[in-house]
Parts: sequence; C-alpha cells; structure tokens
Amino acid sequence: MILVVGATGQLGGLIAHRLLERGEPVRILTRAGSSFDALAAPGAQTVTGDLKDRGSLEEACSGVGAVITTANSAARGGEDNVETVDREGNRNLVEAAARAGVRRFVFTSALGADPDSPVPFLRAKGETEALVRGSGMAWTVLSPNVFMDVWVPAVVGGPALAGQPVTLVGSASRRHSFVAVPDVVAYAVTAVERPEAEGQTLVIGGAAPVSWREVVAEFEVQLDRELPVRTVEAGAPVPGLPEMMSQLLTAQDTYDSPIDMTGLAAAYGVPPTPLSDFVRGFLAANPRPAP
Repeated sequence: MILVVGATGQLGGLIAHRLLERGEPVRILTRAGSSFDALAAPGAQTVTGDLKDRGSLEEACSGVGAVITTANSAARGGEDNVETVDREGNRNLVEAAARAGVRRFVFTSALGADPDSPVPFLRAKGETEALVRGSGMAWTVLSPNVFMDVWVPAVVGGPALAGQPVTLVGSASRRHSFVAVPDVVAYAVTAVERPEAEGQTLVIGGAAPVSWREVVAEFEVQLDRELPVRTVEAGAPVPGLPEMMSQLLTAQDTYDSPIDMTGLAAAYGVPPTPLSDFVRGFLAANPRPAP
C-alpha cells in the first residue's frame, strides 16, 4: 500500500492517479470537507486526517509500505501555514511513518531548501529533509525547481489573459530551470519503486533555464502582442499573490538556478518539458480576451 499525502492538490493528485493507473494499491489522506471522488472512484482508499493531527497520521500510516508526500501550506490559509503544516505537520508525518514501520518515504521538497534559509518555507523544507534522512526509513527527496504550472500562470499567464500588467520583482533577469508538474509526477512514481533512488536527492529542473523576462517574452511570441510590464522593488508585495510567493520572487532575484537535466532525465526516462510547450498548452486550455 502506498500512502499519498497531498493527493487533493495538483501534484499529489496526479501522482495518485498515475499510481492507480499502474495498478498500485493507493491510500490517500483527506481532510474533512475536501473533495476526493475523482480518486476514490478509480480505487483509492481514503482515510480522513490532517498533518496537524498526530493521531490521524498513525491510522493513515498503518499497514503502509511507502509514503509519498507533496503536502504544503502554499495554497492554504488560516491555521494552515508554514509553521503548522510545512514544519510541524511534516515532522508529525515523518515520525508517524517511522513508528508504523513504513519502509519507503518520498518527500517533495524544493530547490534551495535549507534549515538555515532566511525564507521560512525553504527553512521548513530543509528541516524536514533532515528529519527524513535521519528517520531510519529508505528515503528519496525530490528537489524540484520553480513549478511552471504554479508560478508561470500566477505571475505572467493570469495577468496576461486578464489584460492586466505583469508585475515582476527586481531585475527579473536571473535564470531558473522552471519545471513542469507532470515531470515531477514521473520522478515521484518512479522513485518509489527504484532501489537506486533510495538515499538520493533528485534535483529536478526543466529543459533550459529562463528568466522571468524571458517568460514574458515567450507569452508575447505566442500571443503575438506586447505585454505591459511593471516592476516592484525586492521585498515589496506583488498584487494578487500571497505573501509567501512575493517573498520567493524576491529570493529568486538574488541567484541563478540552472540545472543540467541530461543525466537524470536519461536515467529515469523523463524528458524535461520546455517552457514553450507549457505556454502553448496553457494558452490552449485558457480562453483569451477579445482584442
């Protein structure tokens, strides 16, 4: 049995679907009131629980051979925040899994995660990585770069289609290997069964590093029009984005994160998705405003 935590989110849901398609027995952790019919219908076993509730995690991990977790606080609010979910909640899950005798643990972290990071989200991820590595379970850490599917629509695609200015932070010239969610799904599903993935941190990026200004340029090419762009200083809030995303955009403007995916992509059979392909798919799936 494979327990997927975060299955009601985009990444976790796709992982659970892929496992079910492969015929794997899947259990998903669902919070009260969350929608899970799309996974229960094809055969996922459901258990109600919450990362903040230690007791519910003991039940969720009972009889489980592997855990894949993608859960985080990014799209939540109120009591669900970096401290309660990404730090304490993940600690609860790791400890519950170890006590239940779970053999394999796949943790979805983030590039730049570090227990000493000044960014709370990355600091919490770094602390969890350390817990996983010292848990006694066979582990794999997925360390993806910036998710195209989350960040590109939020920063550029959404404003572009709404006829609003795109807001960039600082110079927006630093280059990062944006990665598509389906690519990370493929690595997660493969990692849970491959012995060579045990004890490894898989650093995952896209086809080529690009800057935020190059992302804007790609949209301009495919939309065949110029986009209005405004900039704000590092540390300033970005209209329409959560505070955490504004903080991470500021951090992204202080470093480059190119990732050579040649070796990893060949070893795992996962060709990285180019930005141009992602933008094309995004525009095809979303209506464009009338001229």
